[in-house]
Formats: sequence, structure tokens, C-alpha cells
Amino acid sequence: MTQSIVVQVGQCGNQIGCRFWDLALREHATVNKHGTYDESLSSFFRNVDSRFDDPANIPVDQGTGKIKSLKARAVLVDMEEGVVSEMMKGPLREVFDFKQLLTDVSGAGNNWAVGHKMYGSQYREHISDIIRRAAEFCDCLQCFFILHSMGGGTGSGVGTFILNLLEEEYPDVYRFVTAVYPSVDDDVITSPYNSVLAMRELTEKADCVLPIENQALVSLVNRINQAIPPSKTGKRTYSSVGGEVKAGSAITTSDGGVVKPANEKPFDTMNNIVANLLLNMTSSARFEGSLNVDLNEITMNLVPFPRLHYLVSSQSPLFTLSDVNLPPRRLDQMFSDAFSKDYQLLKTDPKHSLYLACALMVRGNVEVSDVRRNIERLKPNLKFIHWNTEGWKTGLCSVPPVGQSYSLLTLANNTCIHNNFTELKDRFVKLYKRKAHVHHYTHVEGMEMSDFSQSLESLNSIIQEYSDLEKQMFNPPPPEPRLQVIT
Repeated sequence: MTQSIVVQVGQCGNQIGCRFWDLALREHATVNKHGTYDESLSSFFRNVDSRFDDPANIPVDQGTGKIKSLKARAVLVDMEEGVVSEMMKGPLREVFDFKQLLTDVSGAGNNWAVGHKMYGSQYREHISDIIRRAAEFCDCLQCFFILHSMGGGTGSGVGTFILNLLEEEYPDVYRFVTAVYPSVDDDVITSPYNSVLAMRELTEKADCVLPIENQALVSLVNRINQAIPPSKTGKRTYSSVGGEVKAGSAITTSDGGVVKPANEKPFDTMNNIVANLLLNMTSSARFEGSLNVDLNEITMNLVPFPRLHYLVSSQSPLFTLSDVNLPPRRLDQMFSDAFSKDYQLLKTDPKHSLYLACALMVRGNVEVSDVRRNIERLKPNLKFIHWNTEGWKTGLCSVPPVGQSYSLLTLANNTCIHNNFTELKDRFVKLYKRKAHVHHYTHVEGMEMSDFSQSLESLNSIIQEYSDLEKQMFNPPPPEPRLQVIT
């Protein structure tokens, strides 16, 4: 069994990480009834017995056997103290190793250059040490998951600095990035700068990027709200998802499952959706199944060109059956939902563009024949590039999410994403052509005007590459002549 390390950076990354670890613990607790530390748990957790510390005061990993104390394979980084301090005082405080935390007090001021150039250089050795410490506890380190936002300074700047560091020091370990993109009406005026500067790093250094848009998450939360029925009094009781939610459910407030509307945090439900995406994507790495999909298979099957590694994700159902009193979705409807733009974590429409490849990550009691039947049903409405018309990757994990009979996550490499990147470029250019706020970046040591122009050039090239492929939708190039073998 392989292990993965989650590197959560900035306010957004740490809030998503907090929800991920909460939901992951619940998921494993549902399956692991005997309290034993097994290979499934080892993928994201260490088993530590602090009663037998070594002289260096490093807790001893106990390997298999009875669970002593679980420690998350996590690295927490933020240039402000607030979110990480709150996590270390909350119900999950025992899960995190305080030696794998890094915080500052002043923040990055929503400035990519401060995060990447200044804090990155200042804390390089410290970051390298805490990541090395986490890696040394792994028997077979396969993947880093980096969680961060694109609009802020710490998430975009320090997050991409860490990505570069991982590429240098662990070149053979896969680097998956979950990047949350800002809304059009984002209140950080420099977020287009931060996003485009960060995207250059994601394009060059990441193996796979899962872009998430805040606007899409807001739409998904609204869909959940509309799906939840009123209470018996005829009124909706509002909680973190805007409806009647059971304590201990998989959609909760951040206080560990006790629904307290007065203490509701605005992004809890949005963060839960992203956390569930990560749980579903890694389900095969954690649990048994008839068709397990290893994490390296995602990049192998979905990324035909190294730079075109941006995947459109969608998942169904959006809520769990234990959360809301709703009948389960029919299996076929679940597949239809997952290919609807209303269930995507990115506001775009793949059906009008070209699929380069698509993965279906199914969880629960679902037969291979059901998956194949639904693929055949959906295929006529989906346009695949001519050289990969059978570009489907299917995973079947036998363990469903908590409270669900089954679930489906789709990951698609689709040319439609160039529309989202074009919109981001337009917002960047609108600021950059007036050189608005540029001086806040160039005064940081190591930051040059060329960083802006090179980042814009990198974004333009990605847009162009996806656009060129999309042109083949109705006008595929002539097939290459087959090699003639003379006998």
C-alpha cells in the first residue's frame, strides 16, 4: 500500500484540509469496526504511540496492530496564524503533528510576490525540513496533494513555491494540485494577477491540477439548499448546508458534526464539497474494489500532453443520504447528473467541447455491467478526440461514502477549460494594461516585470493548445498512413 501527504497552504487550503481529515476519519471509522491500524488507514495516517518516545522526542510509529493515536500525513502552512491556530484548538487537534506546522503572523497581503519570492525564500529550509519529516514516515510515498487558493497571496505564492520545491526534491513523486479559483466578483482586486502568476507554476510543475471555482461551489450549495425539504413546521431549519441536517453527518459545520447555526462558517459547505472530491478520488488508494484505480493511473490515462493536465471534476450525489431525508438517486440518474454542468466544480460545459479522456470513479455496490451500460448510453452525446474515442478509465471501489449507497466522481480532460482560462486572462489584461497595482509586486526582491509577461505568455499558450485541439472536433486531421510490413 502506498502513502500520500497532504500539503495545505493558506486559509483556503487549511480550511479544506480540516474538512478532508474530519470526513476521512468518519469514513474509516465506518469501515474499521475493530480499531486496528491497517493498510487502508496507513495511506493518509500514521499510528503513533507517544508513551514510548525515543530520546529525540519523536513518537514511535507502531505499524500494524491496535490503533494508538492517529496522526495525519499532513503539512500545514499559513502566513497568518488564525486558521491553523483554530484547528489546533479544535476537535481535530490531536490528529495533527505540531512539528509539521509552519505559520507566520503578518500574512502575504494578497500578493503572490510576497508569498512566492519573500516568504518562499525565507522559509525554504523550514518547509523542506517539515516535508522531509513527513516523507520519512512513509514506506512508499506516491503522491503529494497540495490544497490552496489562487486568489490570495499565501495560497498562490507559497503554494506554488512549495510545488516547485517538491518538483526539485521529490521528482518521482506525483504532484496533484487542488486549486480554488476566485469568482469574477472577488473582493481581492489583485486576484487575477495572483491567479495568472500561479498558473504558470501549475502548468510547468504539477502532474495534475483539479481547478475549482468559487462560483461553481456557490451554485452547488444552492442546489443542495433547494433539494432539502422543509421541516414539519413548513419552515427550513438552516445549518451549514441551509437545511435540516443530522448531527454527525458528512455535511456539517466545522465544529466536528454538531450543527450550530449561530456558529456557522460561510465556506464550510463549499469546503465539504471539495473535501469529498478528494475522498472520492483517493477511495481506490484507501479501500478494496473490483477495479481499483491507482493515483498514477489518473495522470497516465487522463493527461495525453504533459502541460494539458487540467481536469474538470463533477460528482453525484451532492449530499449524503444520512444528511437529508431524500430518496436515493437512481443509478442511471447519478451517471446523467455527473455529466451535467450543474454538478461540476467548474463553471463550464464539456458537452459542447472535445473530450481528450474521461475517468469514472464509482463507489459502492455497483456492477461493472452497470458502468458499461451507462457509458454506452452517454457516449452518443459526448465528443471524444479522434485518436482516443475509447478514452474511458473506470474505477470501482466497494466502500461507498458515509451515508450513501453509491457515488460517482468524473474527471474529464476537456478542451472547454480554455473558456475559463480566457475569462481569467481578460481580467488579468484589464488590470495589466493600466499597470494597476504592479508596483506592489515589483518592489518585492526577486520580482521582475518579466514575471507578468511570461506568466501571461504561459497562459496564452495553454489556451491556444486547448483551442487547437477543439478545432479537431468537426475537422479532424487526416489519419497518418499505417506502416506497411513487407513479407
